[in-house]
Amino acid sequence: MASTSGTLTLPVLPLDDDAVLPGMVVPLDLSDQDVRAAVEAAQAAVRETGAHAPGIRAVAGARKARVLLVPRVDGAYGAIGTVATVEQVGRLADGDPAALVRGVRRVRIGAGTTGPGAALWVEAVPVEETAVPSPLPGAIAEIVTEYKALTTAWLQKRGAWQVVDRFTQIDGVSELADNIGYAPFVTAEEKVQVLEELDPVARLKLALQLLKDHLAEAEVQETIRKDVQEGMEKQQKEFLLRRQLEAVRKELADLNGEPDSEEEDYRARVEAADLPAKVKEAALKEVEKLERSSDASPEGSWIRTWLDTVLELPWNNRTEDAYDIAGARAVLDADHFGLDDVKERIVEYLAVRKRRSDRGLGLVGGRRGGAVLALVGPPGVGKTSLGESVARAMGREFVRVALGGVRDEAEIRGHRRTYVGALPGRIVRAIKEAGSMNPVVLLDEIDKVGSDYRGDPAAALLEVLDPAQNHTFRDHYLEVELDLSDVVFLATANVLEAIPEPLLDRMELVRLDGYTEDEKVVIARDHLLPRQLERAGLGNDEVVVAEDALRKLAAEYTREAGVRTLERAVARILRKVAAQNELGEAGAELPRTVHEADLRGLIGRPRFTPEHAQEPEERRTAVPGVATGLAVTGAGGDVLFVEASIADPETGGSGLTLTGQLGDVMKESAQIALSFLRSHGAELELPVTSLRERGVHIHVPAGAVPKDGPSAGVTMTTALASLLSGRKVRPEVAMTGEVSLTGRVLPIGGVKQKLLAADRAGITTVLIPSRNEADLDDVPAEVLERLTVHAVADVRQVLELALEPAQALQESIAA
Repeated sequence: MASTSGTLTLPVLPLDDDAVLPGMVVPLDLSDQDVRAAVEAAQAAVRETGAHAPGIRAVAGARKARVLLVPRVDGAYGAIGTVATVEQVGRLADGDPAALVRGVRRVRIGAGTTGPGAALWVEAVPVEETAVPSPLPGAIAEIVTEYKALTTAWLQKRGAWQVVDRFTQIDGVSELADNIGYAPFVTAEEKVQVLEELDPVARLKLALQLLKDHLAEAEVQETIRKDVQEGMEKQQKEFLLRRQLEAVRKELADLNGEPDSEEEDYRARVEAADLPAKVKEAALKEVEKLERSSDASPEGSWIRTWLDTVLELPWNNRTEDAYDIAGARAVLDADHFGLDDVKERIVEYLAVRKRRSDRGLGLVGGRRGGAVLALVGPPGVGKTSLGESVARAMGREFVRVALGGVRDEAEIRGHRRTYVGALPGRIVRAIKEAGSMNPVVLLDEIDKVGSDYRGDPAAALLEVLDPAQNHTFRDHYLEVELDLSDVVFLATANVLEAIPEPLLDRMELVRLDGYTEDEKVVIARDHLLPRQLERAGLGNDEVVVAEDALRKLAAEYTREAGVRTLERAVARILRKVAAQNELGEAGAELPRTVHEADLRGLIGRPRFTPEHAQEPEERRTAVPGVATGLAVTGAGGDVLFVEASIADPETGGSGLTLTGQLGDVMKESAQIALSFLRSHGAELELPVTSLRERGVHIHVPAGAVPKDGPSAGVTMTTALASLLSGRKVRPEVAMTGEVSLTGRVLPIGGVKQKLLAADRAGITTVLIPSRNEADLDDVPAEVLERLTVHAVADVRQVLELALEPAQALQESIAA
């Protein structure tokens, strides 16, 4: 039906989640009630009127029923619909009733009205599209060409050759754009967007963009499909080749009598290996799991790695100890000079092992006779190199485990097998590397072990270093018992206090307190010099370093407990000699002997001048208020000076000021020293009344170095007493000891290291607490010969021995 004003009255056929564009021919299912009602209403209207509306007749060119196709997306009707003619009504190939409709033109949907049949009738106004200029401008022509090319390529790829022929014959811009409605990749929303676009050029651009987006997505999907297909083909090929390889191996195994598969090979290796009973049982269980798992299962890889690790461990391999006790001591003496405590402990261990072996005595409580020694001492005294010498003396394998900076507990105990890249711990790897179950394992820098959120490695070492537990050590990776009771563990450390107490309790402590000057000279002559001659490319007969030069190096060019700096100094001398010889300098011909007088020309002036070698007025103790103390640091013993001063009453100031990076214990020692002098000033004949109004300042030089400990108490008391009395402290005297409020001198630690430091610094008289007198047994005899050691019990004795007499003070004042 049509009105005289050009408005069309048409039955509505709603399309759920779809849209039909002009020019499209689509079938409609007549079994749907809405579709049937709309088609029947349109046919009834044709029968009643016998004529079409003028606008439709011109387009359709025939007397056909018309319906209004309205898209309905998400329950909402669109504002623009498509007038379609019913081309044919019949049945589809499957027998279902259907109507074939053709989209004709766009119309704008108006108000509802009445009409024949049960369908909904509405009024619709034809939409006039924007005119497209003819001939087409260059920009529009390019869009048309690109759209045709892309669509043709897409259709050819799908094999729609008949559609390609029809599509290439379309010339109109509007018809080309509406042709996108046939594309299966265009969604209902996108079709509605194309339908409601009234500008043909804009509509063609929109269709082109939809086509480009689809082609880009299709290209990505095609790439993914090819990659997946290639991967599947590769897996299939690999699977086929592996099956063929297995078949070939099986045939070869049948000919040679070898195992048929890798799993059977592991089973045969486990059966043939000389494993402990429990370890063999665990290994066979893992082989059974391997046989049940598939080749693609990741568990199979874990099991193979675990079995390889277990089979590579030397479960029953042991080296025979060298029971030549004298020979072992000779090896130790040849490699290291001094260090008698360690050598005696190793010789004792070998002697006991030899006696037990001679008497046929076996294990003790299921454990062998291992040893756990902690070598604690300053750097450069030979702790690390001693481990290799011990192994050589015992005839055992040697392996070093560096623990410096280790923060992960799994480094010691291993990782659980479920983790990717899991490995056994360092202890198990050390046993594997050594190739025997009784090596010498050096745990280097055990005091440098740290802890964080990953655990405490020092706690993990408790079982390793406990002689009562390490015969059943369990690594997290192996999960079988490993007997470490026959291993000799040597742990090295610089600072004893940094080792946790529970760990230290499981080890036998051996202190290495440093070398005397005589020992350094012997070490340099017999060990350092030959090694550096070889490194410098010089023969033993080409350069000779005289003993007086070595002694000068040890005394004034180095000040250390060990010999590392001394070795570097020797190396510098040899490099300088070699360079001078190559340059042809006068007096540099080889062979050459280096004496003490040559040192300044080769390596410069001495770095350390002993206090006693300085002029009296240049010494630190040349003024009252300075005392010489002894301390122990991570680098061994050292000499420190304590300086005291009292503020002028006119400048103000009161109280006690402490500087020099002093720790809490050292600050308390200063407070105690000041309190003792205030309370006993009259008895000591010291003018202590001025201490109440005047500020006291105590300073310990080398302020960049932190200092702590109670052993500077007597030194601070002596410095204050010297300042108050005006009597200087004897320059040849050094002291150590803790002081109490009553003036008692209390014992301290590190006596040997302190006396060695005093001897190196040229001190001749040392004051120590009387309760430390027994520690003098550890001090080398040649050091005690050069030192005069006074054991004191009271501060009064210290002041009497350390301060210059009052008569000397009066003479200096008179002068």
